[in-house]
Amino acid sequence: MGGEGQVIEAETFRDSVGTMDQTGKRKWVFPRKPSGNYTNYRTLVAILLLAVFFALPFVKIHGNPLLLINILDRQFFILGQPFYPQDFFILALGAIASIVFIILFTVVFGRIFCGWICPQTIFMEMVFRKIEYAIEGDRNKQMKLDRQEWNAEKIWKRFLKWGIYIVISLVITHWMFMYIVGYKEVFRIMQEGPFVNLTNFMVMILFTAAFYFTFAWFREQVCTLVCPYGRLQGVLIDKQTINVYYDFKRGENRAKWRKGEDRKAAGKGDCIDCNQCVVVCPTGIDIRDGQQLECVNCTACIDACDEVMVKVGLPKGLIRYATEDEIEKEVPFKFTSRMKAYTAVLILLVAFLGFLLGNRGSMEAKFIKPAGASYFVRDGKITNTYNYTFLNKSNKDQKVTIKVIEPQHGEISLSESGTILMKKDDMIRGTVNISFPEKEIKLSKQNVKIGVYDESGKLLDSFDTYFEGPFKIQF
Repeated sequence: MGGEGQVIEAETFRDSVGTMDQTGKRKWVFPRKPSGNYTNYRTLVAILLLAVFFALPFVKIHGNPLLLINILDRQFFILGQPFYPQDFFILALGAIASIVFIILFTVVFGRIFCGWICPQTIFMEMVFRKIEYAIEGDRNKQMKLDRQEWNAEKIWKRFLKWGIYIVISLVITHWMFMYIVGYKEVFRIMQEGPFVNLTNFMVMILFTAAFYFTFAWFREQVCTLVCPYGRLQGVLIDKQTINVYYDFKRGENRAKWRKGEDRKAAGKGDCIDCNQCVVVCPTGIDIRDGQQLECVNCTACIDACDEVMVKVGLPKGLIRYATEDEIEKEVPFKFTSRMKAYTAVLILLVAFLGFLLGNRGSMEAKFIKPAGASYFVRDGKITNTYNYTFLNKSNKDQKVTIKVIEPQHGEISLSESGTILMKKDDMIRGTVNISFPEKEIKLSKQNVKIGVYDESGKLLDSFDTYFEGPFKIQF
């Protein structure tokens, strides 16, 4: 039948622009430059996200970086708050909450993240692809340039494009390192030159090469072959998930446009088989074949189809954000029980994470007896020596004092003055002697609790340890 023949023709066309041919060989995708409302919105989102990416390394709160993930030196700052290896469980919980959020978001909204927020998409479509359009032209010109011999035009265009790609990859690498070691350290390495910092220089070259390879050649293969999120969506998406869908009930049977024809009377759908939704797709798929792994919900096909529908006088929305049930059964979107369950878990995780962050404390104190150390008795008092380690987690300097909480009548003797000054985000170590009257110590090893207080007398942290005394036989 005519409708079936047209579907086969569209399938054949898809094979001609897909990322792989029938033998499994890579085929280059030359997407047409998209335009339309969704493209404009995505461009605004991309500009905002790129501005955030390039500005964040220079933003500080209370003198601390807004975001710094220095794994090598174990320095972590999130929203200006310092985090330490001791706080790893909080970061782990935050990672779990993020995963649950991604799952919930995907269950409800599909791969909107991929098309609107993912760094791969932002840099590929909004930076590198735009440079390609500016230098080589739109789809047809790029295909023509690709087929022609290596003449002067092709050489200068390709080398100009590749040269700009290398520069941008270098910039991305340097900014990425600012999130790891800070912008001052990156500027210092740049000023000193590669020979002074050979290891850092080689690492930056490797990352620059990786970025260049990804955006100059690998491109959409990252989304279709490498990204685990793309594989995960196949498990999470169901018929109630919002995605970019082709309304096959309205579109089929697809047929070429004929002016003045009554398509409904002729048994034809609204799809005029112009293939504009295919040529504009950055992953080379045909959205009319249904939901596919390669679709990143970039909305380029929606804009392309809406543009054609307006030109031929048909309603927009043949390709749109919708659920499968909405198209198949004309059932409106419904917040399902599974979505509610994911939302409840997410709210609990976020609330618990907020509780942990709020009660993380501004001080961490430890009192450890030195290896092999024992007690000594003098003037009717038993004395133990402890090595202390204080970590100031706050964003301000603090003066602290040490007191014995339990049992009572404990005396503190510091090698320095009674008050210890701690700089913000600083760790100090020292030695303290703790004494008790002999009559207070009933056991050879007795539990004690030592507290650290600020100037106002507020308890910042406490530590449970033991106190050694002479062995006594109890009758």
